[in-house]
Amino acid sequence: MIMRKSLLVALLPLLAGGCISTVGKVVTAPVRIVSKGVDWTTTSQSEADRNYGKKMRKAEEREGKERKAAEKACRKNPDECRPYDGYRAGQ
Repeated sequence: MIMRKSLLVALLPLLAGGCISTVGKVVTAPVRIVSKGVDWTTTSQSEADRNYGKKMRKAEEREGKERKAAEKACRKNPDECRPYDGYRAGQ
């Protein structure tokens, strides 16, 4: 009888450790879910920099195409040639 009680007392911390771990996960789950949602909805600085760089490259590509078309038109009709007054990237 005493042996069973001492064995039960010795095993109790091992059995309770799993329960405490599970309770800890359940308690912190809402915090983890909310923080993951915040991560998904906000833009980090590196993402903002990457998106800005992409936007500027596209704008510069557009300006380059327009300048090229303006130069081509200028070569065809040199009498009507004026300085480039089209789209400019970064404005």
